[in-house]
Amino acid sequence: MKKTEEKSTLPENYEELKKQASRTSNWRERLDAVEELGKWKNKHIVDILMRVMNNDSVYKIQEAAFRQLKKLGQDVQMPPRKKGDLIKDITKILLRIKKSLPEDHSYEEFKEKLQKMRLDVYDTYEGDKGADFDKWLENMWVSFPNK
Repeated sequence: MKKTEEKSTLPENYEELKKQASRTSNWRERLDAVEELGKWKNKHIVDILMRVMNNDSVYKIQEAAFRQLKKLGQDVQMPPRKKGDLIKDITKILLRIKKSLPEDHSYEEFKEKLQKMRLDVYDTYEGDKGADFDKWLENMWVSFPNK
């Protein structure tokens, strides 16, 4: 079947793709799910893609869902990029993690603990910041007092 042809049934792995599209701790899996779901024209899939487009915390996932919905013939508008913090109280979350580490901890230890304790936060900002993620996180880490 050609990629341009639309499949109107559900994919065999629909339930897994549906779960993947909602997995908050892995933006890459959500992106893959959105791309795969976009190959199928079905009301259930359109509903999932609409939810992702309007609610995902990572803007590139919202953009991918928007593109897939457009390809499926939906009349949609790209939601505006969120201003401010992607996750409420991000500064408090990061400060709490820094304070939980020994005073002489390294940035790598801080980054590792964030990933272990709050994978959702780590994943959201990594997905949003892309190549600038490490620079952003290290700047946040440096800006907090040690204790």
